[in-house]
Amino acid sequence: MIPLNFDYYKPKTLYETIDLFHKLHSIGKKPMYYAGGTEIISMARLNNIQIGAVIDIKGIPECNIHELKNNKLIIGSAITLTDIANLNYYPLLSLTVKRIADHTIQGKITLGGNLAGTIIYREAVLPLLVADSHLMIASKKEIKTLPIKDIFQGRIQLEKGELILQVIIDEKFLSLPYAHIKRTKNEKIDYPLITISALKNRKNKINIGFSGICEYPFRSYEIEKALNSTFDSMDERVNNAINNLPDKLLNDLAGSSEYRKFMLKNMLYDILKKFEVAN
Repeated sequence: MIPLNFDYYKPKTLYETIDLFHKLHSIGKKPMYYAGGTEIISMARLNNIQIGAVIDIKGIPECNIHELKNNKLIIGSAITLTDIANLNYYPLLSLTVKRIADHTIQGKITLGGNLAGTIIYREAVLPLLVADSHLMIASKKEIKTLPIKDIFQGRIQLEKGELILQVIIDEKFLSLPYAHIKRTKNEKIDYPLITISALKNRKNKINIGFSGICEYPFRSYEIEKALNSTFDSMDERVNNAINNLPDKLLNDLAGSSEYRKFMLKNMLYDILKKFEVAN
């Protein structure tokens, strides 16, 4: 049971959805967009959230698209992780989302929910960052499409009432060599100590993203520069990459910062060796 009362709405159009959000916000209802609802339920049970209304976006057609069109993969924000894995248009994304929660919960968690959620790991963003994806964002004023690198700084930077409609990925990234490594404390399905998602791009360079190392997921061009430096030995490339982390290492009950650093070093060796084999 959720220990709070709220109004529930399920609009059928994008315009109705955005308009409803602002009307509810103007009267102090503290509305929230809803798709899978897993995080809302978890936070409500812990009394970590206060909402007066939820707006279910699953009825919005733009949020339910999942197709290849005009050399682009388009994934609506209401598409579940299970659907992404089953259709498998983008293998790196499919592999990544298969390791988020268990199979039952994957059928409820949506792509938009994972990207915009408050849980710090947001692992689904990693394959999107390394593929230079774009996000389509709807607001009261406009619908805009932005490079994910411009709108993701640790988390999706959204204004009040803005809604993620779709993720757009260029088809050229879908068939690139890829690697996904996830290390957890105990179980195969768990929050990550470290998750890495990487692609080998058409210039024979590594694009790489991380979750679980710092307090937010990230792609670092400085780390990529270090890993792709063919003038350095493998040891130098790995050490230089670790020295260019964008923030301090996480240090929590799941693992100390020193343990994470040790794991990260080994994982980077694995990534470099895998892509060398793919040469």
